[in-house]
Amino acid sequence: MEALLGSSPSPSLTITRRKPITSCKVLSWNSLYSGSNNSRVYHPILRLKRSGNDNSGSCSPLCYMEQMYRNRMFSQPIRRYRKIFIDKQSLLVIQNGLAFLPRKFKTSLCKILKHLEIFKSIVPEIFVRSCIGLMLVMAVNAAVVKAPSFALTEENLLFLEAWRTIDRAYIDKTFNGQSWFRYREDALRNEPMNTRQETYAAIKKMLATLDDPFTRFLEPEKFKSLRSGTQNALTGVGLSIGYPLGKNESAFGLVVISASPGGPANRAGISSGDIILQIDNTSTENMGIYDAAERLQGPEGSGVELTVLRGSETKKLSLIREKVSLNPVKSRICKLPTGGDDAPQIGYIKLSTFNKNASGAVREAIETLRKNNVKAFVLDLRDNSGGLFPEGVEIAKIWLDKGVIVYICDSRGVRDIYDTDGSSVVAASEPLAVLVNKGTASASEILAGALKDNKRAQLFGEPTYGKGKIQSVFQLSDGSGVAVTVARYETPAHNDIDKVGVIPDHPLPASFPKDDESFCNCLQNPAAACHLDRVELFSK
Repeated sequence: MEALLGSSPSPSLTITRRKPITSCKVLSWNSLYSGSNNSRVYHPILRLKRSGNDNSGSCSPLCYMEQMYRNRMFSQPIRRYRKIFIDKQSLLVIQNGLAFLPRKFKTSLCKILKHLEIFKSIVPEIFVRSCIGLMLVMAVNAAVVKAPSFALTEENLLFLEAWRTIDRAYIDKTFNGQSWFRYREDALRNEPMNTRQETYAAIKKMLATLDDPFTRFLEPEKFKSLRSGTQNALTGVGLSIGYPLGKNESAFGLVVISASPGGPANRAGISSGDIILQIDNTSTENMGIYDAAERLQGPEGSGVELTVLRGSETKKLSLIREKVSLNPVKSRICKLPTGGDDAPQIGYIKLSTFNKNASGAVREAIETLRKNNVKAFVLDLRDNSGGLFPEGVEIAKIWLDKGVIVYICDSRGVRDIYDTDGSSVVAASEPLAVLVNKGTASASEILAGALKDNKRAQLFGEPTYGKGKIQSVFQLSDGSGVAVTVARYETPAHNDIDKVGVIPDHPLPASFPKDDESFCNCLQNPAAACHLDRVELFSK
């Protein structure tokens, strides 16, 4: 038995009987092709054929054929309900083995099948598969072309070494809002790196995208000079310089953080807070601090001209470079006017820099002063522009028997904590006063903040410089280096001092001197304008 789809305009369907077709049979429910869910099956055995002697253009008999699973692309989910199969799209109703197709869908379905047969007759299946294979090959080739296919040169490897250093150490893991990996690929593809100077230029261009003035590339000579500045001595004019911050932030040029006592700049009257406008008639408005440091240093006995702004007054100064000693510590005993030779004395310690000898020199000074009946200390950090971060931590341990020294933070919060358990303490109980000013920066601010927040010392002076970022210097394989901002720090009270500074507990008299001899005079002479009473100095 089979169902014929009539072409009568009547909405009813006409069913007639014709000679049985042996290639078609009606299948029972259990014979239908089904998936894993019995309540939902697909009828892949549906097939529509044109009769060989039917020229009316209507569709041929609709029958279930077991072997026609290949055409399941035309089938839709059907559901069983009381032996009635209803198509999900409401196109087909099958009841008692007979298939009926509503008239309104008859024409469109026939057209689809007709065009499918035409397409199959015109376009062989092997051609379609060949086209798809060709497109896949072209896609793979395009992907391969986009990937770097060049061999890395020695210059490329040096660039990658600098890139990896920033990738691992830099504080901002967004890299100033750019894709750091994409930059690497673009630079290797587009930046010229045929000579060492071109490679250096490519590294500098890469670091400039971070918009961080403290993250800088150091060519071999600059790197060597920086290392010498944290070790023994250097040849120059004895200036520590930085970028303008706070009230000087809008100033054009570079600010003097400190002038080494007894150095050429100090003897010429340059002091912290002055603005350097020109070095040898070259404007410092867009000059980096490392470039400026290189210009200030030079052969011993050579000259350099500086244009310096102080307030509204501009001066031109000619200085002679000389070897500036970086002995980090000076100390002396300040004897008070009452109490005789056996009375407790005050030990004055001037710490000028944090080089590799600083912590040992401070420890030695304390022990020497103690032998001379010193029972209280003054630590002078004025015009100390910093230096080696580990030395700042070690000197804090000398004065503290316990407590946090500094929190190291990155963009996600606290990353590390430096504290002390008292194993390195030397002077934890004697009264201590710390002197600071706007030339107190970096590692010296870490020390001052630790002593203040742990209530170990009183701070006197003015707010410090406010450099709350920490840089590490990494040497590259060719002797050059990269100074990288690796973290910011917070004091033990979780104060972020960047561009703010450490705020002292008390101000110093305006006329308070910076040299050790005059300092002792201010303590000894009650009539002096700079006089500080011992009780006032060490009160908490």
